[in-house]
Amino acid sequence: MAGKAPAGDPVQDAPEVSAPQHAAAGLPAVGHSLRIAQQQMGVRRTALTLLKVNQKDGFDCPGCAWPEPGHRHTAEFCENGAKAVAEEATLRRVTPEFFAGHSVADLSGRSGYWLGQQGRLTQPMYLPEGADHYEPVPWERAFEIVADELTALSGPDEAVFYTSGRTSNEAAFLYQLFAREFGTNNLPDCSNMCHESSGSALVDTIGIGKGSVLLEDLYRADLIIVAGQNPGTNHPRMLSALEKAKAAGARIVSVNPLPEAGLQRFKNPQTPKGLAGGGTALADLFLQIRLGGDQALFRALNKALLEAEDAKDTEPGTVLDHAFIDGHTHGFEEFAAAARATDAAEVARATGLPQSDIDALLAMVLEAKSVIVCWAMGLTQHKHSVPTIKEVVNFLLLRGNIGRPGAGVCPVRGHSNVQGDRTMGIYEKPAPAFLDALEKEFGFAPPREHGLDTVDSIRALRDGRAKVFFAMGGNFVAASPDTDVTEAAMRRARLTVHVSTKLNRSHVVTGARALILPTLGRTEKDLQAAGEQFVTVEDSMGMVHASRGGLRPASPLLLSEPAIISRLARAVLPHSGVDWQGFEADYDRIRDHISRVIPGFDDFNTKVRRPGGFTLPNAPRDSRSFPTATGRANFSADALEYPHVPEGRLLLQTLRSHDQYNTTIYGLDDRYRGIKNGRRVVLVHPEDAAAHGLADGDYADLVGEWTDGSERRAEGFRVVHYPTPRGCAAAYYPETNVLVPLDHTADTSNTPASKSVVIRLEATTTPPGAPQ
Repeated sequence: MAGKAPAGDPVQDAPEVSAPQHAAAGLPAVGHSLRIAQQQMGVRRTALTLLKVNQKDGFDCPGCAWPEPGHRHTAEFCENGAKAVAEEATLRRVTPEFFAGHSVADLSGRSGYWLGQQGRLTQPMYLPEGADHYEPVPWERAFEIVADELTALSGPDEAVFYTSGRTSNEAAFLYQLFAREFGTNNLPDCSNMCHESSGSALVDTIGIGKGSVLLEDLYRADLIIVAGQNPGTNHPRMLSALEKAKAAGARIVSVNPLPEAGLQRFKNPQTPKGLAGGGTALADLFLQIRLGGDQALFRALNKALLEAEDAKDTEPGTVLDHAFIDGHTHGFEEFAAAARATDAAEVARATGLPQSDIDALLAMVLEAKSVIVCWAMGLTQHKHSVPTIKEVVNFLLLRGNIGRPGAGVCPVRGHSNVQGDRTMGIYEKPAPAFLDALEKEFGFAPPREHGLDTVDSIRALRDGRAKVFFAMGGNFVAASPDTDVTEAAMRRARLTVHVSTKLNRSHVVTGARALILPTLGRTEKDLQAAGEQFVTVEDSMGMVHASRGGLRPASPLLLSEPAIISRLARAVLPHSGVDWQGFEADYDRIRDHISRVIPGFDDFNTKVRRPGGFTLPNAPRDSRSFPTATGRANFSADALEYPHVPEGRLLLQTLRSHDQYNTTIYGLDDRYRGIKNGRRVVLVHPEDAAAHGLADGDYADLVGEWTDGSERRAEGFRVVHYPTPRGCAAAYYPETNVLVPLDHTADTSNTPASKSVVIRLEATTTPPGAPQ
């Protein structure tokens, strides 16, 4: 039998703290996965559901975007994937009776963990203006409410249409089509808050905002550098790929402020060695870099490579790939001049690394013929993230490590279809060629003026320039920076609408009116007029494949995302020439249009029905061609940047716990870091804590300091002595999003700089029990 939802909200009085672990997965991961799954789904449903995760005839995991191997294991899921599936396939239900028993004020005082644990939403709910309880509303009336508000706007740019990375390719294509037929490019998405910096850097340098490797390339690499990423928690199936690469002879380097268990040792639960033995040591070298020091590290490596090539006893071309540089790149001389001028003392200040660590990495680089660099939020959420990633590209270009087997750039995406949503046109700055194709296919002129990204959408809502907020999935309020500012902005809206599977914080921070529209999940069967449907997703490496749910929907009143968008469009655009009703009936019709609009999707319906799907074209990988402004891969010569922290202050990074996926909190433990039954903890070097007069176990408020003199406060955090770099600290989001100023963003990409927030610690008394 499945367990019941918690009646009361768990409180944190004194989280238990033990030593961090040095290995990931193994039997504890199996046990934890099955325990959570059984609590949510029961034994039989657990077995039937988990055996379909990431299978060729099953459904794509609603968690991360890591690709599936060609040969699938019977259990092709990780611990956090099992948690994600259990949360969606839960037997718990949120009914109208639940909302009748809980006012919005009551729900707004609950934790995100408690809200999510209540179960699946079962029918549309409406919060009228001035009301204090949500009430059930028929679907037709819900669409009328949205249509009334949208058509009453002074112009289409007063509406914002947000997308979460869970949304399928078919739903994303329809959603952007609707928004653009309505007349706006205000299509912010979760990528604006995570890998936008990657896209900005890669488009400028290699001509495509995606990685250039496939899963097989990892198995052929000589050296894999994992920078600013914790795969053991955020992409656990990546550990299996790293283990296979290691077995094939690859060396692995971890570059990260915190030592993470998953990159130290992996106990693969699918092998006897992993279950009963010591597992596999993964990282050959760990560089414990200061927050924001990555650009300086790669700049130092690049300078060293240039100097190694210049050495008298080195044969020309031994270190650098001159044929590749001369034949495929632009801007080498300017880059080389900037790199040669790099000051070693500044590198030491920026990175906090001894020269011996950099020399050890350099030796590995010089011995490796094929190198891959993987990265995630640790590189993308700083003010200087775009120059940092461009420096990574410089590093790879020097030795021709793009466009050949076992080499390339590998930005590891988060949510399961965040890359596919962007491919489908969810982007506030669409390319003219895309808009031309859309106009040719559908016969209307889409808007050409760029729209609002996530941060600019919050500013527009705050300033009254946007009045309707519509979210296709996600938990916008909890995911966004500057919590108090974001929540105040949302409350200024005329209408907020959320298409969701589960209850979350965004449903209780509302505009004057609010709607919750419940939708099918990945695990559920999707029946439409033309029969049973499937959707498609694109993984982090550009593989597109089908996803077919098999469970009975949580409620007969649920609609699929394509159906919701199609019905919304018919209500808002009654004279549209687009066959919206046909799209709802048969998703093949959507894919037929995609095949004529989106490059690489020709013959979409045929190719996606092949087991495993198909690979999208990738010019840098496939032909060493680079569709940039110069027609070549571009070296960059950006100024060296890194965070400068005032005396007596710390640099904070926000991060996930192991019992968490994005803003979804599965539990209150972070067992790899030794934290149990609590989330309001701050990880601090013992000497930094002592400098603030704080012992391990003391409590402190985290006070964020911004350049305009303003301060932001997160109260009541237990101090945990932890092996962080001196001057650096870490704490979980969304609890610490309140400390990230809305204007603290990456240059060019406008991504919130959540990995470099200046704070001070102020001692406080132990809190009486703050809700989690």
